[in-house]
Amino acid sequence: MATPSVPHYWPQACRALSRKDPVLNKLIKQYKDVRLQSRGTAFETLLRAIVGQQISVKAAQSVWAKFEKQVGGVSVARVLTQTPQQLRSCGLSRQKTEYILDLAQHFETKQINPRSFRSMGDDDLIARLCEVRGIGQWTAEMFLIFQLQRADIYPLQDIGLIRAVEKHYLDGKEAEKSQIIAIGEAWKPWRTVATWYLWRSLDPFPVEY
Repeated sequence: MATPSVPHYWPQACRALSRKDPVLNKLIKQYKDVRLQSRGTAFETLLRAIVGQQISVKAAQSVWAKFEKQVGGVSVARVLTQTPQQLRSCGLSRQKTEYILDLAQHFETKQINPRSFRSMGDDDLIARLCEVRGIGQWTAEMFLIFQLQRADIYPLQDIGLIRAVEKHYLDGKEAEKSQIIAIGEAWKPWRTVATWYLWRSLDPFPVEY
């Protein structure tokens, strides 16, 4: 496992968001000892995002712990030694098991080449990742946030972000997508950082992929 790294832009982004937004100013002060961190390889980050699809952070952490124990250390080669039945025993659905094995094959055959990612723009990279079975817009955005640590990713499909915006900016009322987009405009070019603190305001478990 890679040593956790924190984005170099984090202090600058926090200062800018604190000046612009009273809600974020409060949250940044409240959670001053936590930061977004990248913990794994590109392969591991995508695996974690697939595991975390449509379940809570706590549930995802539980499944991931079982997955790591079953595989015996996360790598492409080790994942490919597992049968679907072995992976499903970790609490993974049949569909997620298929996605994980397919992802491992893409890395094994170099159809996914992380070395090319750094030079790609956000939209192009999201489109490239979405070509892989099981990776949609949300999963690709989690990869850009956590693995590549892009500063201005705004995952509009993320239920945690939506609920946090409703709570802090709309008095708990259900948000339209256009409203969430409009509120986020003020956070550019640091929407990743704003999203991270809004996540933390709802969930006691740090989000890490």
